[in-house]
Amino acid sequence: MRVDLEDLLFSRGPFSLRGSGTFEEGVHLVSGPVGSGKSTLALLLAKLLLPESGAVRQHNVSSALLLLQFPEHQITCPTVAEEIRSWGLAPEDVLAQADLLRRGDDDPFHLSRGELKRLVLACTLMRNPDLLMLDEPFSSLDCTAKRKACRMIEERKEGITIIFSHERAVLPRVDALWEMEAGSLTACGSVPGAIPRWRHAPPYLRYALDEGARPENIRLADAREALCRIRG
Repeated sequence: MRVDLEDLLFSRGPFSLRGSGTFEEGVHLVSGPVGSGKSTLALLLAKLLLPESGAVRQHNVSSALLLLQFPEHQITCPTVAEEIRSWGLAPEDVLAQADLLRRGDDDPFHLSRGELKRLVLACTLMRNPDLLMLDEPFSSLDCTAKRKACRMIEERKEGITIIFSHERAVLPRVDALWEMEAGSLTACGSVPGAIPRWRHAPPYLRYALDEGARPENIRLADAREALCRIRG
């Protein structure tokens, strides 16, 4: 499985997005500041937007899902349980995974933004598509929910996972790093080799690098372990 971006160009008003590269199996993090074009790229990869030129080509991808940044945009049913069934999933399984037990009869829009995000994120991850695109999956979540979301992402053993996020505190293990800056997509490369080239690295990771440590991945735990190795 892979997704190729071939000389992609998309423009809307004064904003332009350009990019080329290949997303292979594994977990990819596309980082960058708010407004840099991450959500636009997600929509292009999901083929919900069409480029002016270039192409997005999927190879051996039989199923794809995009988690939208704002979870309310994906709600289609009047109760939480019906919403889960519309994804082809068992309500009891998703409610447990999303920490929403006994909320199946509730109106989804009576959930808090964080609860709604947990619901849609759990549905998306439990469908387990070949190509999973997550636009700001950690927004509206507290630290506990962010860590659980990271574990669920890491538990995917097959397929392509692309995370579009400006999160700089709680992150999962990833296989490759990308950066989006002013509409321009840059491939930093595979982890861990790409970590020193990652300009949007979170402060804890930058501190470890400045101290001479070489983390094996991008989580806070990886930075701590790398610092422990060099300090004995």
